[in-house]
Amino acid sequence: MTNSMKHLRCESHGDIRLVTFDRPEKKNALSNEMRSQLCGLLADLDADAAVKAVVLTGTDPAFTAGVDFTDIDPAFKASDAQFSVNPGRALRAMTTPVLCAVNGACVSGGLEIALSATFIVASTQARFADTHARLGVVPTWGLTALLPRAIGVRLARELSITGNFIDAATALQIGLVNHVVAHEELIPFSLQLANQIAATSAVGEILSLYREGEELSLQGALSLEATSTARRPFNAETFAKAGRETAARQRTEESD
Repeated sequence: MTNSMKHLRCESHGDIRLVTFDRPEKKNALSNEMRSQLCGLLADLDADAAVKAVVLTGTDPAFTAGVDFTDIDPAFKASDAQFSVNPGRALRAMTTPVLCAVNGACVSGGLEIALSATFIVASTQARFADTHARLGVVPTWGLTALLPRAIGVRLARELSITGNFIDAATALQIGLVNHVVAHEELIPFSLQLANQIAATSAVGEILSLYREGEELSLQGALSLEATSTARRPFNAETFAKAGRETAARQRTEESD
């Protein structure tokens, strides 16, 4: 089944949803309408118990160029940014894992979206850049907090104030993306990887621990995990059954 919006598509692949920016003539730049629809769709998918994971991509040749700067209200003030629709914030609020499948240029707001996802797979045709400084604006969807955490502050500074592009191989080398695959394999690989995510409530809880732990000291993060574990119900029989299933899966993978 496919649910279509004007420039945003959502397709079902079992319990995975493939969401595609579909405005190729504008390099999938996000209009006001697209940003609002994306945030609403993400909220709906996160609330749907039948959805295990989301894969987010773009129609070739770009992932997304970020905000469509031709679709900005002339009366907009920089101080209004904190009240605007914010896809980065929407992604970071999700408990459902979101995998970004970056198929081409991933620029500025697009990079903020990718950084806000759970992890990133890149096509060999993917390119990444932060062009905010070149446009005379500053990020509003989280880039200055997220990029240095992903690749280190010195390299993040360089990318942000030069606006230089890096290719997929470099993005993998510096830890910006998890995998780089052939362009034609991007969506099949991403869907397969999303299918490998465990279908248990522990996934959302673990992602929350990672997210909250980033703001804490090592000791604080360790205490957070210990407290979460102590409060979580535990069933020995269910745990043993899951252990047997996991061991069987591992044996199957090793024999392939």
